[in-house]
Amino acid sequence: MKTSGNTILLTGGGTGIGRELAQRWHDAGNVVIVTGRTLASLEETAEGRHNIHAVALDVANPAAIAAFARDILSRFPALNVLVNNAGIMPLEDVSVSRDLSQAEACVTTNLLGPIRMTDALIAHLRGQSDAAIVNVSSGLAFVPLVGAAVYSATKAAIHSWTDSLRFALKDVVEVIELAPPAVQTELTPGQSAREGYMPLDDFIDEVMDLFARQPTPELIGVERLAVLRNAEAEGRYGQTFAMLNGSAH
Repeated sequence: MKTSGNTILLTGGGTGIGRELAQRWHDAGNVVIVTGRTLASLEETAEGRHNIHAVALDVANPAAIAAFARDILSRFPALNVLVNNAGIMPLEDVSVSRDLSQAEACVTTNLLGPIRMTDALIAHLRGQSDAAIVNVSSGLAFVPLVGAAVYSATKAAIHSWTDSLRFALKDVVEVIELAPPAVQTELTPGQSAREGYMPLDDFIDEVMDLFARQPTPELIGVERLAVLRNAEAEGRYGQTFAMLNGSAH
């Protein structure tokens, strides 16, 4: 993936990792379109940066995605990078019967959202030079957090789907997975100040260094990801699962 000269569409650009990536990519010489449900937050991301463009979009709405894709390609025909970053992380007790609306929203946003966004733009991306798709998964794709079981499952699905997409688009569109560890953002309440989580600036610094490597790694995984990413391969999955979930209760 080129580090500059791209036109990048990034979902979930109003806060956290999405906001920081958008601003870093803009400052590196890219045009960035940020989407999300709250226009005011997107405009904060774009403030003072003339080549960040804020456009409201709810990736849980398939009709809105289709209309958005038509509009954005007419306005930004040079679009060559899609970053599927938008996601939600509801905390639920899966051991009891419950209202499944949060679980359903999680699957719709985290899994169907990227699938639908990619489908809406894939024909265009296939015709672009230096085209890339970046799918944001999670360290929890490799070892799940029981208190966020559905979220973890959607990220495991994104990891699997990304591998298949990469194979299917080989030599046509570059496909990259970005798998954050626990990072200090407001993905869940209070997470931005949670002790032991990776500071957001440190995470973004390391991620941008990885994106600058040639060739770009298929999996953008900071050093802290290894404890989860390699757990099964290193024969410590059960221990890591117990550690992760023992500290969550």
